[in-house]
Amino acid sequence: MLSEKSIQMIKSTVPVLEVHGVTITKRFYELLFGNHPELLNLFNHANQMQGRQQTALANTVYAAALHIDNLPAIIPVVKQIGHKHRSLGVKAEHYPIVGKYLLMAIKDVLVDAATDDILQAWAEAYGVIADAFIGIEAEMYEQTRTQAGGWEGFRAFRVERKVKESDVISSFYLVPEDGGALAEFEPGQYVSIKMQIAGEEHTHIRQYSLSDSSGKAYYRISVKREDAGQDRPAGKVSTYLHEHIHEGAIVWLSAPAGDFTLNQADERPVVLLSGGVGLTPMISMLNKLAEKYPERPVTFIHAAQNGNVHAMKDAVTTLALSHPQLSVYYCYEKPTEQDRNEKAFHKEGYIDLAWLKQAIADPNAQYYFCGPVPFMQAINRALHSMDIPESDIHFEFFGPAASLEPVAVV
Repeated sequence: MLSEKSIQMIKSTVPVLEVHGVTITKRFYELLFGNHPELLNLFNHANQMQGRQQTALANTVYAAALHIDNLPAIIPVVKQIGHKHRSLGVKAEHYPIVGKYLLMAIKDVLVDAATDDILQAWAEAYGVIADAFIGIEAEMYEQTRTQAGGWEGFRAFRVERKVKESDVISSFYLVPEDGGALAEFEPGQYVSIKMQIAGEEHTHIRQYSLSDSSGKAYYRISVKREDAGQDRPAGKVSTYLHEHIHEGAIVWLSAPAGDFTLNQADERPVVLLSGGVGLTPMISMLNKLAEKYPERPVTFIHAAQNGNVHAMKDAVTTLALSHPQLSVYYCYEKPTEQDRNEKAFHKEGYIDLAWLKQAIADPNAQYYFCGPVPFMQAINRALHSMDIPESDIHFEFFGPAASLEPVAVV
């Protein structure tokens, strides 16, 4: 338990963290990797370069300070991050290292404002928060290791099939190299894939959603090739998978993880909304619903630029034809002439509130969505405009968590 003095000290830093949080976390990662370069094997370097990891950590530190007198309030966030940590291989022994450099970063950035009392309070608070992470993650490691077909760390898988799903997305069907059983997983969960790329000093780990339902003889991931853009480098792992990993290759996977999962106990309708490669966890949920819950109405809405980059369309359309409880809609931002001639989509442009209301027969439903952040922000706004309760809204970020709230203009 934290002392009342420490709680008040931590709370006094909330306004400072709101202003300087990202500067502190940038300095933290500089110190961490400068002194422990081996930890670069656990982190997504692209997220570091783009500042996404620093922002996510700053938001977590800020939330911890804000709720320091009611730490159970941040347990859902701890569990969400814990899933990622378990899938990456973060262990209890890493936490003292992180704590050391986080305190050093606070001192470096805040200078004289980081008094001895404030640093002592943060050291005390970090110990309590780290213990919560360690305890939750220990349970996750144990559950993963002991479940039927489970394993610890990374396990060798062979690429049994590689299927081109669109101009930019390919699916990889992965089977255990040891011939052993496969752990079950919840629709919406992901696996981490660890790659040793020729010429790269460090290994690279990425999370990819499982894009089929559980209970098969394989795991399937469907990966978008992330080419270089104006504000981002090409994705090292995604391009390597597309260009160099073929049928028969061996890759290394951690056991399934993640808390963005389908509520299978709720009997109400389900609405699945996806943009781009965000359809991968939705396909897993869709397949599970079609296989196990034929009485549960499902509305599947997918937004893509056009038919050339729309993955798994034939599979979803075929599924809907044989399952009358499924309603399927496609929205194309920039349809091709072929798309128009084939009447391959239901709406041109973006998903908007008016159209969404028409597409959803019964708004009393569970809503799941995933895709690029602007897409998710638009869907989130629309659902709130429809007065959908927060408890019925579920979403997943690919990569570090961000905010779906609009940025204030000062």
